[in-house]
Amino acid sequence: MTDAQPRAPSVADLHTTPALPPGAALGHLVAGPDDRGAMSLPPDLARLARDCGIAPEWIDAYGQPQTVPADTLRALLSALGFEADTPARVAESADRLHAFGHPAHAPLVTARVGEAVVWRGHPDGAGPARLTLEDGRGYDCAIEALPGGWLRIPAVGVPGYHRIEHDGVQTVVAVAPQRAWTLDDACADAPGERWWGLAVQLHSLRADARGELVGAGGFAALACVAEHAGRQGAQALAVSPAHALFAADPARCSPYSPSSRRWLNVLHADAALVFGRERVREAKRLAGVAELAARLEAAQLIDWPGVAEVRLGCQRRLYEDTFIFSEGRPQARAAADQPLADNFIAFLDDGGQPLLRHACFEALHAHFRRLLGPKTGGFHDWPAEYRDPASPAVAEFARANEAEIGFHLFLQWLAACGLAGAQAAARGAGMGVGLIGDLAVGMDPGGSEAWSHQGVVLHGLSVGAPPDLLNPLGQAWGLATYSPAALAASGYRAFIDMLRAVMRASGGIRIDHVLGLRRLWLSPPDGGGAYLQMPFDDLLRLVVLESWRNRAIVIGEDLGTVPAGLREALADHGIAGMKVLWFERETAQDGGGFADPERWPRGAVALTSTHDLPTVAGWWAGRDIDWREKLGIGTPADIERQRAERAIDRTLITEPPALDASGLAVPPADMAFDRVGRSGCALAVVQAEDLLGLVEQANLPGTVDEHPNWRRRLPVSCGSLLDTPDAAARLNVLTAARARQLVLPLKGAWNPSATQPGLAAVMREVRQAELPK
Repeated sequence: MTDAQPRAPSVADLHTTPALPPGAALGHLVAGPDDRGAMSLPPDLARLARDCGIAPEWIDAYGQPQTVPADTLRALLSALGFEADTPARVAESADRLHAFGHPAHAPLVTARVGEAVVWRGHPDGAGPARLTLEDGRGYDCAIEALPGGWLRIPAVGVPGYHRIEHDGVQTVVAVAPQRAWTLDDACADAPGERWWGLAVQLHSLRADARGELVGAGGFAALACVAEHAGRQGAQALAVSPAHALFAADPARCSPYSPSSRRWLNVLHADAALVFGRERVREAKRLAGVAELAARLEAAQLIDWPGVAEVRLGCQRRLYEDTFIFSEGRPQARAAADQPLADNFIAFLDDGGQPLLRHACFEALHAHFRRLLGPKTGGFHDWPAEYRDPASPAVAEFARANEAEIGFHLFLQWLAACGLAGAQAAARGAGMGVGLIGDLAVGMDPGGSEAWSHQGVVLHGLSVGAPPDLLNPLGQAWGLATYSPAALAASGYRAFIDMLRAVMRASGGIRIDHVLGLRRLWLSPPDGGGAYLQMPFDDLLRLVVLESWRNRAIVIGEDLGTVPAGLREALADHGIAGMKVLWFERETAQDGGGFADPERWPRGAVALTSTHDLPTVAGWWAGRDIDWREKLGIGTPADIERQRAERAIDRTLITEPPALDASGLAVPPADMAFDRVGRSGCALAVVQAEDLLGLVEQANLPGTVDEHPNWRRRLPVSCGSLLDTPDAAARLNVLTAARARQLVLPLKGAWNPSATQPGLAAVMREVRQAELPK
C-alpha cells in the first residue's frame, strides 16, 4: 500500500504539546484517508488508529491485503495512550487527539540543504525571525504561514544544527546534506574503484599475544584483525553490535537485544590495552580466576557466565588497586597512574549524566539480582521506587554505592578505549573506512536505555515482523522502541545521541532493519500486530547529517520485503542497501535464476552472507535445512521441498553448472567470492566464517537455547585469520575479481565541494559539535 493524502488531521500533524500521550505517532500514514480498506473494522476505530499512525491494513508475504483484528488495534491504541475498548471511549480518544490542534512550538525541525524548511506549526508562529547558523553567523528572515497549518523559511545552504528564533521562542533547524558520507567520500584517493571488506562477529574472535583476556572475543582481537586486514587491502571491517548488554546477567548474550545502544558491552573490554599484559596477569592471579581462564580458552563454545567471572573479576581487581572513587571522580592511588585517572575523568566529563545513569542501572540490576533472585529480568521487576531514574531512592542508592557505580564507569571507560583503539588500528593500517558498527533496531524493554528514557520509549509493545512464509505466526523480538511523538517532542535527542555513540569510534554504521525508520511492526502481549508509522523524513535527515559530521558511511539492512519506494529514498540520501548472494534473483519472466552480480548497483554493499543466514559452505551443504529439520521447524514435506529447491539453486548459481554438494567445501566458496567480487557494488564484504570455509552460522533465527547462538568461536586466532592457506586463496579470488573491472561512480553523486563551496571545511569544524542547548 502507499501513503495517501489528503487525510484527516492526526498526530502525524503534531510535533509537541505537553498533554500529548507519549505513544502517539508521527509521519505519513500507511493506510488510506478513509475506512473503505478496513470494512471489517468499526469505522471510528479504524479512523482513530490511522490518526495515531497505526495502519489497520497491511500486505502479507503473498501480496494479499490483510486487516488487523479490532482487539489488536485496541491493545495497540491503549499502549499508545488512547483507550478504545468501547465506542464511547473511541470517541473520547478521538476528541482528545484532535483537540491538540497545531503545536505552538516544535523543538527541532529538519530539512535538506538547498530545500525550503517546512514544518507544522501554529499560524501565530509566523513573522520576522532570526536565523543563527551553527558557526555563529546570523541572518534576519521571515517565517511564512502556509495553508493547512504549515510554516516555512527559505532554504538554508549549510548543513548543521542551526537556530531560528521568533518572538522569544527558539527552534533547532537540523539541515542535512543531500547525501550521507559514502564510500567514495571515504576512499576519495581512489575514485571509482571497487573495494573489499571483512565482516566479523566480535564474540567469535580468538585473541593473540596482544590481548590477555580469553574465552571470547574482544576489542584487542578486533584491533588485531583490523591491522591484518588493512595491510592486505581491506577498506572496511564490519562488526557485530558492540552495544551494552547486562553485565550481571551474561547469559543474555544476543548483541541485537541490548540493554543500551548508547554504551558498550563491557565483556569485550581488554584491560591489557590500558594496563599492559603483566599487570593484567597479576590481577588475574590475585582475583583467583587464572585457572578458569585457561579452561575457557580451550573450549569450543563460549561460556558467557564463565567469561564474565574472569573478566569482571580481573577488572575489579585492577579498579580497586588503581583508583579511589570519591565525589564522582577517580583518584589515582599511585602517582604513576595519574595519567590514567586524568583520561578516565575526561571520559566521565564527556559522558555526563547519561553515562552516570547507565552505570547506576548496572549497579541496581546487579543489586536486585542478588536480592530478588536470578529471575529478575529488568527494571520492571524492581521495587517501584527504583523504576524512575530520577527518584530519591535511586539518588540515595547512588550515594551509598558510589564505589560500585564507579566500577561500572571504569568498565565503560575500558571498553571505549578498546573500541577507539581498534578503529585507530584499522585506519592506521590503511583502511579508508575502518570499523562499520552495527545498530540494533530496538532495546531490551527492561534495560538501561528503556529505564533512562522512559518518557520516549513505548512500553508494553514488542518490535517484530508480520507473518511470512517462514514464520506464519509472525515474530515478536522482545524489543522496545521509541515513541514517534515523544521522540519528536524531545527534539530527537535520544535518537541523535544514539547515532553519535555508534558513529563515534567507527567509520560507518549498519542500521539493522532499516525499514524501521519508516514503519515498525509492533505486537501487544496477546499476539498479533500492526505497522506503526515513524517520522521517516526527520529520522532519515538526522542519519544523513550525523553521517557527515562523523565521516561515517551508512548501510541500511533492507533484506526481504520493504515498502515501495523505500530503497529509492535511501539511495537518494546516499544510504547503501545490501545485496546478499542468495537473495539476488532474476524475475520469473527472466528464468528465476541468480542475478548477474555485475548489474548490482554501485551504491549497495555486496555480501556473501550475514549472521542470520547460512554460511557459503552451510548453504551449499544444506546445513540450515538440517537445523530446521532437527528442530521441527516445518513439516517433512516442507523439508523435502526445501532440499529439492536447494539442489536446483546449487545448479543455477555455479559456473559451470551441475556441481555436486559432496566434497566441495572449497569450490562453492571460490564461486561465492568470485561472484561477490565481480559485483558492481563499490564495497564487497565477506564473512570471516566464509573465509575459513565454516559450515555453521552465528545465529539461527527463531531459536534461543536450541542452537548455540552467539557462542561459536573461530578455529584460528585473529592474527592467523587471513593467513591460512584456504583463506589466502579465497582472498586472492576476491581481490582478483574486484580488480577485474572498474565501475564508474554513481551518476549524479553529490559532491559537496562542488555544490557548496567551503562546505568541507565547515563540516570539519562542526563534526563533533553538540546540539544547541
